[in-house]
Amino acid sequence: MSAPLRRVYGTAHDDPHPGPQDGHAYVELVGGPLDGELLDVTSWTESERETGAYLITEAGAYGPGGRASYGPRPSVPQIWDWEGDGP
Repeated sequence: MSAPLRRVYGTAHDDPHPGPQDGHAYVELVGGPLDGELLDVTSWTESERETGAYLITEAGAYGPGGRASYGPRPSVPQIWDWEGDGP
């Protein structure tokens, strides 16, 4: 039995290929409204990767257009933990 396809943040829900692409770098989003999705950080600088991001989401506490804050886990920087929601 194969593992389910992991969805990449920002891909359309009807995208026939919403999963990771070869040659790209991803971090895993853990917790909050984007739990389990992958974020493509291929073109991000090391500084940007260390900072984290506010990602637009419709599923957060502020509804459509709200943001979810995710930042790298200190011990495992390839995993970004949810830090809370914002407008």
